[in-house]
Amino acid sequence: MGKKREDVPKKVLGVEFAPVHLPWERRMQTLSVMVWFFLFFVVPLASYPTMIYLMFFSSYQKQALSVLLPYLFWIWAVDRDSCNKGARRFKWVRGWTIWKRYVDYFPIKLVKTADLDPKRNYLFGSHPHGVLCSGAFGAFATDALEINKHFPGFNFSVLTLDINYRFPILRDLILSLGVCAATRNGMNYLLGSKGGGRAAVLIPGGAPESLDSHPGSYVVQLKHRKGFIKVALQNGSPLVPCFSFGETDIFDQPANPKGSLLRTVQDRIQKTLQLAPVPFSGRGIFQYSFGVLPNRRPITVVVGAPIELEKTAQPTQKEIDDLHQKYVDAVVELFYKHKDKYVLDPNHVITIV
Repeated sequence: MGKKREDVPKKVLGVEFAPVHLPWERRMQTLSVMVWFFLFFVVPLASYPTMIYLMFFSSYQKQALSVLLPYLFWIWAVDRDSCNKGARRFKWVRGWTIWKRYVDYFPIKLVKTADLDPKRNYLFGSHPHGVLCSGAFGAFATDALEINKHFPGFNFSVLTLDINYRFPILRDLILSLGVCAATRNGMNYLLGSKGGGRAAVLIPGGAPESLDSHPGSYVVQLKHRKGFIKVALQNGSPLVPCFSFGETDIFDQPANPKGSLLRTVQDRIQKTLQLAPVPFSGRGIFQYSFGVLPNRRPITVVVGAPIELEKTAQPTQKEIDDLHQKYVDAVVELFYKHKDKYVLDPNHVITIV
């Protein structure tokens, strides 16, 4: 029996609209992704203008000042260093239903290839960054994929830019998810924890790598990323390569090859602000042709085997370079070992830059 006309997408003036009749669960998944985007990208931009308006231009100045000034003092002075001291995770926040629907939207899957010792601390490297790190967020910053059943005895902490902790509300949300700052102090705190059971998840490519995120392209910025290698050696923490297949497929962005005017402007802004200006495009709420929401395409996060190492308080450059090469080789091997199962085009390759 064929589908009803209301059950298939319709095109109007070149715009593909979602079917009228969609399962309730799919609608809730889309709503969850909308809330995620709002919390992580709209709220931070609106937080300071809203606070300034409430404190100085609204009819609620006294009330706003009495609440917001102590809050700003708290986040800028008293609680400023929490992001470098393990955050303050709340299991109930990591377990919100919204995160489960978020990972089901794509969907995101987690694949484990080796066991880890819960008496030790590990430094995970997640590749590629993609536009918004959707795979790493769903797999490691929430409990939606039951990460603790895959790796019992571990607390996972995704690492992010220090600048994210300067935004009210956003910083409290990510702290409650156990997200820490991607600083040397923050990494040393996690990897130096006594008793083990800590897993710090770093995205080495960072914001610059998001500029290379195009569907079907796997460009990993790793050749000159060696700081995390030194930190791992100093703490004696094995490195665990991870690869998010499909991460680069959920958003489009204009072509921006090295040397182009667009890329030159993007690189300059990124170096100045630490944030990558990516003019990405996905889908909308009721149509699939354009918008800021990610496209529904599967992401599979594969966790590789740990790379063992010896703790070295003062590693030489050669020791850092040798371990770095081992890590790069492990990332490449992980990609080619699993790509035929998790990428749409078997001709896709990984490029290390």
